[in-house]
Amino acid sequence: MKAHVLFSGGKDSSLSAILLEPFFDIELVTCSFSVLPVGEVAREVAAELGFDHRVLSLDMDILNNALEMVIEDGYPGNAINYIHKNAIETLAAEPDVHVVVDGIRRDDRVPKLDASQVRSIEDRSGIDYVCPLLGFGRSAVNRLVGTYLQVEEGQSDTITKADYEAELRQMIRDKYGTDKVTDIFPDHIQSHVIKRKQKSGQSI
Repeated sequence: MKAHVLFSGGKDSSLSAILLEPFFDIELVTCSFSVLPVGEVAREVAAELGFDHRVLSLDMDILNNALEMVIEDGYPGNAINYIHKNAIETLAAEPDVHVVVDGIRRDDRVPKLDASQVRSIEDRSGIDYVCPLLGFGRSAVNRLVGTYLQVEEGQSDTITKADYEAELRQMIRDKYGTDKVTDIFPDHIQSHVIKRKQKSGQSI
């Protein structure tokens, strides 16, 4: 069976794919509004990991609605969760998709679906929504990442990434200027996968 992994090119989605590799045929799926070349960024990482990859185009209305939300709220959480939910629903609606994989961790707050949203998507779409890292906290994930992946980390505005936030930031920058982006988004660390490691004497 194929598992479709929502893929940003970061460590959490990459690690989720690796953990499920023994059990599923893995396809990495990067969602894009075509505001930035996030598909190309993610495709390079996917090639390093050795997984199939494709780009899923999302309706531009989703990003426009998220832009209105983030400007009204003054912080990004609700807008990013809104995009995330719509991305999962778009992928889940495809007829050949039966397993959707999300790389969220136990301590993530954004993006993250609540239990009622998960049940609704599974019931309406007939898919299984799988979160391999949901029982793992940050330190446990970092230990696994250290074994399986070489990554670069830094402040979100300095790291090459292929996620919703990058395109939302760009929309804000284009319409309201760079200072508005700085006002809305708090400093936080993000990751970009460089390559897949080998365990000693054994391919992963």
